[in-house]
Amino acid sequence: MPDANRPAAGDPDGLSWLVAPDYEGMSRLVAARIADELRHQPDSLVCLATGASPQRAYELLAAQGQAEPALVAQARWLKLDEWGGLAMEDPATCEAYLRRCLLDPLRVPAERYAGWHSNPPDPEAECRRIAAWLDAHGPIDLLTLGVGANGHLGFNEPAATLQSGPHVARLAATSLRHSMLDQCQGHVSYGLTLGIGDILNARRILLLASGPAKAAQMLRLFAEPPSAEFPASMLHCHPHVTVFCDRAAAALLPPDLPGPARKPVLSNETPAPGTGAGFTP
Repeated sequence: MPDANRPAAGDPDGLSWLVAPDYEGMSRLVAARIADELRHQPDSLVCLATGASPQRAYELLAAQGQAEPALVAQARWLKLDEWGGLAMEDPATCEAYLRRCLLDPLRVPAERYAGWHSNPPDPEAECRRIAAWLDAHGPIDLLTLGVGANGHLGFNEPAATLQSGPHVARLAATSLRHSMLDQCQGHVSYGLTLGIGDILNARRILLLASGPAKAAQMLRLFAEPPSAEFPASMLHCHPHVTVFCDRAAAALLPPDLPGPARKPVLSNETPAPGTGAGFTP
């Protein structure tokens, strides 16, 4: 597993940038990319972040899977993280979000889904369970990510050092103000998350950012070298990351980014999921 605090060997910067006109366009491109991955490798292990940025992409992918059942018939799904301390049925859990947006519409059976328990009796044992599952069924083939207001990935919060594997996270104040918790019926006391090493071990990564609130984080991601104090910057250590933004999230980025791997592709197309149009390889 890669060192969670040191750049990986190989391509020093695998980020490709794709800027869509708006949130709907970005979501369609992401859904199409996931569908293309499933066509190429039907039994892919797809790890799913939650939050506002990927929600529409998941809804579009669910609709595509309902129309084309063979697309998702072998796909495997893994939940990236979870709010610790909430009942599983709490509407604010990542579990409830994924079931509503993707898992239930696709009727994903239990044997093709793995996720954190939101209120385990022993959180450390829950981390060991997820680590063992990933060791047995991984690595992750495709990972979707959002970026937090403080630059976190999953619940890998800014710190002097980052943990590599599944762990119990002490949540930052900014994370505890996340809009997902507006409907919370319990009390969140910690986070459960895959580690930065797990993230960097994924074969391909899609990072999604939408809206003006994410513009500052996208500029930091573009400008800053890898640092545990800004976890999203660790993605520079991975050779295959595509950053999907809408124009609002990309507003502070320079119009011409240097280097072929960092040149943004401004797409005015909003293809239906599965067309493969408008992607940077």
